[in-house]
Amino acid sequence: MNEILAGLHARKSVRAFSGEPVTPQEKRAILEAACAAPTAGNQQLYTILDITDPALKDRLAETCDHQPFIAGAPVVLIFCADCQKWYDAYRAAGCAPRRPGAGDLMLAVTDCAVAAQNAVTAAESLGIGSCYIGDIMEQCRIHRTLLALPDYVFPAVMLVLGRPTQQQKARPKPGRCGLKHIVHENGYRRMDAGELRQMLAWKAEERPYADWLRAFCDRKYDSGFSREMTRSVEEYLSSFRGGGSSYP
Repeated sequence: MNEILAGLHARKSVRAFSGEPVTPQEKRAILEAACAAPTAGNQQLYTILDITDPALKDRLAETCDHQPFIAGAPVVLIFCADCQKWYDAYRAAGCAPRRPGAGDLMLAVTDCAVAAQNAVTAAESLGIGSCYIGDIMEQCRIHRTLLALPDYVFPAVMLVLGRPTQQQKARPKPGRCGLKHIVHENGYRRMDAGELRQMLAWKAEERPYADWLRAFCDRKYDSGFSREMTRSVEEYLSSFRGGGSSYP
């Protein structure tokens, strides 16, 4: 296994950081790696917010599901799916562009995710841990105001980065489902109850599978934060509805 593959397999989420800082040179290297990622049409349909204000970090720690470790992270980056800047550029150049639509947003979200994963991989190579924070998609009105987001900008990915504590280094990486369930050849294969159980049962460990799955559904899928995320994303999407019309 080469160095890159080893790093990809070793990387796990880090939620506790040592006091050692991330240097400006390291942060720049991570950001440059993010911007070297594949991107649709070389448009870089993202803007990266580098959150350095401690008060803003404290606020995000509360608005993103009350997670104090966010405030203590040396580096906090928010990858915004940005359909605003090209739209503004087209209009400034005298074009008559249609308003950004859902397809544009999905393309920009993909750009964000790819760039963020480049950042994570670069950080791992430097001994810097990372954690994705999906909760940045929640609380639309709060985060729009807090981060000064215009209509066609969506906070798709948040990363916190820092050097892991020894406990975090020693913590085992959670397993993953088998490839035979994740990789479907030539087309989607809808799995029956037996195969779904085969795919997931190892996660239950000593608990009865059905009990574990019900508890997981309640804790994740049917949770308050999951419902809030859906509500909030729908609010962001309202800006992108009717994107086929031209700017008046």
